[in-house]
Amino acid sequence: MPEPLRPATTAVHAGRPAHEPDQPLNAPITMASTYVAGGDLEYGRYGNPTWTAFETALGELEGGRCLAYASGMAAVTSLLDLVALGDKVVIPRHSYNGTLVQLGDLELRGRLTTTLVDITDTAAVLEACDDAALVWFESPTNPALEVADVPAIIAGAHEAGARVVVDNTFLTPLLQRPLELGADLVLHSATKYLSGHSDVQMGAVVTRDEEVYAVLKGRRDVQGNGPGPFEAWLALRGLRTLHLRVERAQANAAELARRLADHPLPSEVRYPGLGGMISIVLPSADHADLLVRSTALWVNATSLGGVESTFERRRRWKSEPTSIPEGLVRMSVGIEDVEDLWADLSQALDGLALHGD
Repeated sequence: MPEPLRPATTAVHAGRPAHEPDQPLNAPITMASTYVAGGDLEYGRYGNPTWTAFETALGELEGGRCLAYASGMAAVTSLLDLVALGDKVVIPRHSYNGTLVQLGDLELRGRLTTTLVDITDTAAVLEACDDAALVWFESPTNPALEVADVPAIIAGAHEAGARVVVDNTFLTPLLQRPLELGADLVLHSATKYLSGHSDVQMGAVVTRDEEVYAVLKGRRDVQGNGPGPFEAWLALRGLRTLHLRVERAQANAAELARRLADHPLPSEVRYPGLGGMISIVLPSADHADLLVRSTALWVNATSLGGVESTFERRRRWKSEPTSIPEGLVRMSVGIEDVEDLWADLSQALDGLALHGD
């Protein structure tokens, strides 16, 4: 029996058409809203061959069955719809801002209750799992880059009877496979690393639970929150180089984190040791705002996971938790030459340090 393919090979080959004469090498874009009756598709809300190609590839990478969505937030909304009226959701106080905003709105409307936790305090997280219907977390967290004890929290949540969702956007299935660690569902903003070129909005959910998959699929059919075929094709095209981009971004991030730790201006350099995300804490909001306006290569932008390096002061968003420092700058390290990235960043930091306040 042949050995399973390694993730880099899966990223390149999964979801392609059969290797038969005159078959295209890549999955084509199927632009169709309506299909001839008698098959499984019937109508554009129910499925699309281009979606299927992307879902096959990501499903194989994560080790489950995948559903594609029009955005990361569409996927978040669908997962939160699994929570019954009045049930409790446990989530880190530092999480993707859109998820926290959505939970806050649902709690305000009486749909559910939310318990915010420090994900690094495993004992406190497990205590909060009592009576929870859903435990939702990221590791590392966005933008604080805190690391969770993933297996312990999953095991404790299950012991308490809760379902577990892990947002794997930051690490991707190349660096972390939550389903293998026991998670029930994995969430991705495919807008970020999976597509990787800052030109797609898409989300995805992966699970091994066939019953949950069927519920989510049925609701997507009705709600119509699947992606466009062109977006799915672009995301799949980006996925083919995921392993190369993650490898380069991670190498760049590790080197930049090392150099940043030696610079006198940042009071903290947060890097979890893997992935392409760094957060630094500068003395004030003014320092952070000046930094993101003082570079030529680094782009002041709110998203992440693209081939280009971007950064932003997170507290510029009013909905960002107040426990995030005013001077925290979240950095998404791209695949450029690390020497060029450092030259651009260090001249900006040096200028701030030279002129002080």
